[in-house]
Order: sequence, then structure tokens, then C-alpha cells
Amino acid sequence: MHWIDWAFLAGIVVLVLGVGVGAKHFMNSVADFLVAGRTAGRYMMAVSGAMAAIGAISIVSQFEMNLEAGFALAWWDVLSGVVILLIAASGWVRYRFRQTRCLTLAEFLERRYSRGFRIFTGAVGFGAGLLNFGIFPAVGTRFFIHFLGIPPSYQWLGIEWPTYAVLMAGLIGAALFLVLQGGQVSVLITDFLQGVFANVVFVATAGFLLVTIPWTEVADVLTQVPAGHSKTNPFDTGEVKTFNFWFMLIGLFGLVYNAMSWQGEQAYNASAESAHETKMAQILGLWRELPKMLLVFLVPILVFVVLNHSAHSDVQADVQAGLAGIENPAVRNQMTVPMTLSRLLPAGLLGAFAAMMLAAFISTHNTYLHSWASILVQDVVIPLRGRPLSPKAHIWLLRGAIVGVALFIYAFSLLFVQVQEIMLYMALTGAIFAGWSGAVLIGGLYWKRGTTLAAWTSGIVGVVWTLAMFVLTQLRDAMSGKTEGVSSWGIWLAENLPHGEWIAAHLPNGQWVWGLSMAICSVTYVVVSLVVPNEFDLPYLLGRAERAGEVLDESTLERRAERSRIWRWLGISEKFSRGDIAIALITYVWNALWVLVFVGVTGFVVIHRLVTGAWFDFGSFWIEYWHVVFWIRIVVAAMLTVWLAIGGFGDLGRMMGRLRNRTQDDEDDGFVRDGD
Repeated sequence: MHWIDWAFLAGIVVLVLGVGVGAKHFMNSVADFLVAGRTAGRYMMAVSGAMAAIGAISIVSQFEMNLEAGFALAWWDVLSGVVILLIAASGWVRYRFRQTRCLTLAEFLERRYSRGFRIFTGAVGFGAGLLNFGIFPAVGTRFFIHFLGIPPSYQWLGIEWPTYAVLMAGLIGAALFLVLQGGQVSVLITDFLQGVFANVVFVATAGFLLVTIPWTEVADVLTQVPAGHSKTNPFDTGEVKTFNFWFMLIGLFGLVYNAMSWQGEQAYNASAESAHETKMAQILGLWRELPKMLLVFLVPILVFVVLNHSAHSDVQADVQAGLAGIENPAVRNQMTVPMTLSRLLPAGLLGAFAAMMLAAFISTHNTYLHSWASILVQDVVIPLRGRPLSPKAHIWLLRGAIVGVALFIYAFSLLFVQVQEIMLYMALTGAIFAGWSGAVLIGGLYWKRGTTLAAWTSGIVGVVWTLAMFVLTQLRDAMSGKTEGVSSWGIWLAENLPHGEWIAAHLPNGQWVWGLSMAICSVTYVVVSLVVPNEFDLPYLLGRAERAGEVLDESTLERRAERSRIWRWLGISEKFSRGDIAIALITYVWNALWVLVFVGVTGFVVIHRLVTGAWFDFGSFWIEYWHVVFWIRIVVAAMLTVWLAIGGFGDLGRMMGRLRNRTQDDEDDGFVRDGD
């Protein structure tokens, strides 16, 4: 790499670590360490939350997915935007949760159900989270090794050191250092700065590739893709087995069902200044995703074109030589896009992209280290202890748990051998918790008849179902002839389980396991609640924010009287200022335009199929359609990057002021006291 590329990498490290240390001075209590004292504004929440969720592993996994699925999956992704908009506008789950003033999901579950169920939820969530989080360092480290062309080992002090183990330790160490400094205060501030930088790189990378790779080459390659495997026509993907329409449909249901229930970024659920700021952050979240989605949909297809067009034979040979050195086929698939991209980007942009991925690695790891350690302490250790700790001891216990999580994921990534796609592994391990947590969270927030027995039953059913599927995936891998990454009991199952071949052939993949788990656990929760009824005083729990002083001011009460029914139907309440209304309406209009295009084209295709019995021949329509779409999104993403940055820096200043002047409450530590 050129010296300017290394300068980008060094610069992001110095900036992030320096700011993280400085942020430590604003952390003065347990609530500050856990949720940044509930002082974050909407723009900062939107940008930081996006960066916390992106991660190097997320980008690599979406590169892997979209290399197979292509632009066709982006067509169905329009539905995701609609669902997310409805969730944001209604304040679905998050608004009510913020009204409870709970620090974690499991604290809410104790107040709603029981302390025993809180401990169960915390333990299962922590265990599932660790399994899910365990491969993050491995994927991220491999990205840097193959993207930067780092040798697999090096000599120092007469010893040959494995690059993979040493680099991974350094990467985890950087994230660990940050989160130990100021907890969620450090995480929020550094994730915001990294998020602003990442948005710039997303737009710059997508724009550069779209300009330098002729669209005629894109058309030449994509028109040669076999029928049923189209990467441009969403109605010609019948032979795509994994990342297809059903994969997207399950994901859409999961957006509603698992709103806020997956706890990888749990601190963000309670870090906003108020419930209204949480709602506005969700609406802005629809915009914050645009730069990232631009990158993860466009880059894999342009890489596919480069690897299959005769004009790029030199790049193809170089990439194939690099991939040939990777023995594990799963890892080889993951590294195809990063290795090709490293041959396409010029000096400067190459370093900026690497720095962005480093920022993504750090932001997700410091967030997840904080989240899973907080869940262990807040929802398992302290409830089992039965009495609160002093603020100082509490914070040090949290720090110790964070170090423990870091050591676990380091060891797991060193030892675990991945044999399936990243997205499917994450869906399967996540379903251990996310398959049932949505039922108990939604039922607990919205249904006074939801019972503790129903929560326990659905939780146990969900865990047993998913763990059984997790075990049987080993059977499937053994039956397919794989040996690497297959446990001894997986091989034993393959040799001894009756009808093992039939079971392996009909076993659902990770996405289907998650989807079936959500359905089974939802039905279980409702049925048990109706069979063994017991009503809960839900209004009292939802009134905790108001009793804590978060009341409506006079101007807000006046706006309540002015709001018509249509505004309320749109999710625009009396708390929306004129600026808030403008943001919401612009968001509605943007998404409505894409929905109109989606409904128009999809409706035409369906009607044509019903009338003629054949699919409509679009010719070159889809090639040109995606060309126009991506140029529109690049222009909009560039403007968004500036808007979110300006708003976020304003929020950052106000957040520091609130933390500096905030009255400290030592009992605001997530422990449920008698009478609370």
C-alpha cells in the first residue's frame, strides 16, 4: 500500500483512541457507563447506532450474500424500508420500552414477569450472544489480512508469529481499551465519529466504482447469467436456493417481531434523552442506512462483473491466485469481494476503505463487548446476588465482565471452524434467543393478559427447538461429506441416527430455523396466556417515565389538541415540532415513491403472468433501471452524509453539556428495589 493508505489507518486509530480516553471524563455513574446517562440526541443515536450495527462482519457477510443474490434482492428490500418506516413512525416497541425507564430488556422482563425469568432471559441472551459474537473477530481479521495482503506469519525475536492470532488480539484490544474507558459514553461518541467517516467512504467508494467500471460491461456480463439465477430481474430467481425471496420475507417478519429484542446494541435502546428522541432516531435511521446499502448492493455486483468480463483478465488472475491460497471454502467465498476490491481501488481510497472497515470493526466490537457484559452483570449476576453494589464496585464488575467477553471471543475465533455462510450462522445462533424474545417483549409491552407462565413456556420451547436444530446442522454437514468444522457428535449422528440422510436433506437452514421459531413461540405465548389467564397492571409500568419527571410541557399539550386523526395515524404525535413533522413527511414521501414503483412493476408482472401464463420479457429494462437507481442513491447519500454529520455534531455538544451538568443518582443502576 501507499504511505497515504497507511496514514488513513493510523489516523483513524489515533482519533478513536484519543477521543475514547477524553470521553472518560464525562462518565460519573453506573447509568453513564451503561446508557450514557440517557443524554443522546436523535442524530447522534441514528449515526452511532448504525455504526454499531454495521461492523466489518456485517459488510463482509452482505458482500457474500449479494454476490450470490445480486441487485434482485435489492428489489424486495424496498419492503424492508416500508416496514422499518412503519415501525419508526409508530414507535413500535421502543417508545413503550423507553417509557418504562428500564436500562436493559431483562430489567423490563423482571418488572413485567419475575426476577427468575429475568435471570433466565439474561443467561440465554448472553449465551446466544456469545455464540453469535464469537465469529466477529475471525471474519474481521481475515478481511484485513486478505484485503491488505498481509503475510500469514512474520519473524520477530527469532520466533515465527502467526499474523492471524496477533492481529486479532490487537484489533480486539483496541475495542476493549475504548469501552473500558468510559463505557457507553465512549462508545456513543467514538461510534458517531466513525459513522460520519464511514458514510463518506461508502459514497466515495460506490461513486468511484460506478464511474470507472463501464456500465456496458455490467450489461455484457449480467445478461449472460443463466435463467433462474438472474442478478437483476427479481422475478427470475427461482433457482437461487439460499438468499432468495423467502430469505427476505422471513427477515421482514423478523424486523417487526424482533424490534429491539436482539441485545447486541442493547445500550442504544435506553441511551436517548427521551422516548420521543428514540422515535426520531428510528425515523432518521431509515436515512442513515442509505449510504451503507448503496455500498453493499453495488460493490458485489461490480466485483462479479470484473471477475467475469474479459477486459479484466489481469485482475481475475491475481484474485484467483490469492483465493487459491485459502483452504476453507466458506472463508474463500467470504474473501472474494474484499480481495477483488483491493485490486480496484486507487491509493488513498484503498486506505480510506481499510480505515472505514477498521472503524466498523472497532465500533461493533466495543458495542457488543459492552452489551453482552452488561447483560451478564445486570441480568444474571446482580439479580442472583439479590442486593445492589456500590457504584464503584458496580462499574468495576462491568469492566471485568467486558474483559471476560473479550477473552472468550478471541479464543472462540481461534478455535471455531466456520462451514456455512455468515448470514445463516448468525440467524441460527441468534434464534436461540431472538426466536422467542420478541413474543415475550411485545406481549409484555402491549398485552396486559400476557402471563409469566406464557413467557417461561415460550422461552423454553424456543431454546429447545433452536438448540436441536443447531445440533442437527452438524448432522447435515457430516452427511454432505464435510469434515472440517464438524464435531465428533455430528459424525456420530451421521453414523447412528435412523433416517439420518432424509433428516439432513430436509433440514431447514438457519434463516428458516429462525422463522419457524418465531411462529412457534408466538403461538405458544398466546395460547398459554389464554388458557391460564392473569392480568397485569401495564399502565403503571408504562408510567415510570412520567413519574420520573419526563412530562409534557404546556406547548406540547396545546399541540395534542391540534393534531388531527390523520396525523396520529401517521405516527405524528403532539411531541412532534414543525421540524420533526418535516423530517417525517420527507421520509414518508421518499419511501412512498419507491413503493409506487415497486407496486406498479410487481403488479404488472403478476397480472401479465395470470393473463398470459408466462413471465414478461423485460429485455434490458432491469440493467438500465439499476443504473439509474444507483446514481440517484449516490446523490441522495452524499447529501444525507452532510445533513446527519451537522445534526450529529450539534447533538454531541448538547450531550456533553447534559453529562457535565447532570444530577447523579446512585440508585439508577438497573437494580429493581422493593416498591420500585
